[in-house]
Amino acid sequence: MKFTITARDQKTAARTGILKTAHGSIKTPAFIPCATQAALKGMTSQQAQECGTQMLMVNTYHCYLRPGPETVAQAGGLHRFMNWHKPLMTDSGGFQAFSLAYPKLVKISDAGVEFRSHIDFSKHMFTPEISIGIQEKLGADIMFAFDECTPFDASLDYIKDSLRRTHTWAERCKKAQTNKSKKMQSLYGIVQGGQFKEMRRQSAEFLASLDFPGYGIGSIFGQPKVASYDALKWSLEVLPEKKPIHFLGIGAVDDLFAGVELGVDTFDCVLPTRLGRVGYVFSSQCNKKTKWRYRITNTRFKHDYSPLDKNCTCSVCQNYTKAYIHHLYKANELLFYTLASYHNLAFFNNLMQDIRRSIVNDNFLKLKKKWLQ
Repeated sequence: MKFTITARDQKTAARTGILKTAHGSIKTPAFIPCATQAALKGMTSQQAQECGTQMLMVNTYHCYLRPGPETVAQAGGLHRFMNWHKPLMTDSGGFQAFSLAYPKLVKISDAGVEFRSHIDFSKHMFTPEISIGIQEKLGADIMFAFDECTPFDASLDYIKDSLRRTHTWAERCKKAQTNKSKKMQSLYGIVQGGQFKEMRRQSAEFLASLDFPGYGIGSIFGQPKVASYDALKWSLEVLPEKKPIHFLGIGAVDDLFAGVELGVDTFDCVLPTRLGRVGYVFSSQCNKKTKWRYRITNTRFKHDYSPLDKNCTCSVCQNYTKAYIHHLYKANELLFYTLASYHNLAFFNNLMQDIRRSIVNDNFLKLKKKWLQ
């Protein structure tokens, strides 16, 4: 993997870049949709590419449980298995092992995490070595080190112990990566530390000393967004400036502007497709108060023959109306999921394209003001 910074905003830390991987290059800053179980729900890989998607994030925990890493490996890796020939990321599986497994039955130790499957209650164990082994079989271009994603209200004492464990796991992940994998896959370290400034800085300093090719930064779920922004800022003050930075699990419109302004290069989030499936459509005609979206399920759209977003050039907005998509939802037609998800991803990809252009033209803050005022 090679990361090249191509332009910088003069007033902020925002930058554009080219992230080159074994399966192609992506222009940053970029939004990475989540293809959780090796699929974008309701969309084909071709449709994801058509609407401007450059890269996908696949979930290690889910692919481990089904279809299994051996099945994917026998198919030639995730790229062939899901017919996606652009770059891919896989997370470590740690967050899901903590959040989806039966909470009272999760056992965390220095060795790893023992958990029960949310599917059939079977017992499993993730260690740094096992996580890397699974991700190598999946074959994504970028992997993430196994870490502990702590609760937002974790105490300072717990965070200190957790960081010790996470840092040890990061070292073990680096040692576990095979020489064959290193030629095709890059391993990112993950900065944690909860809501404590010194812990975030300490984590960033330690991981920087390990010289990972890139770094992920864990957000703080369950707290006001400003807490995650602070954690991001503290981490970026320490991490190597020329390495690519990924903000994990964050991707609302205001999050993208806040992250880019601080120097983030890539983001992953389920927001566009998940909200699309329940009837929310993103639009440049909406504003911060409405979170840049509206519900196409509302009765007022039954006879509205305008596109979902008059400023959008995606194929959905060029060929279908609000009235039709409203009808699909009310009729429980599966096509609704495809069209809503397609448009929402196009919205986010177009927004990132505008952000990249604004950085090159040195008017990022002007664009941010236009969207967030």
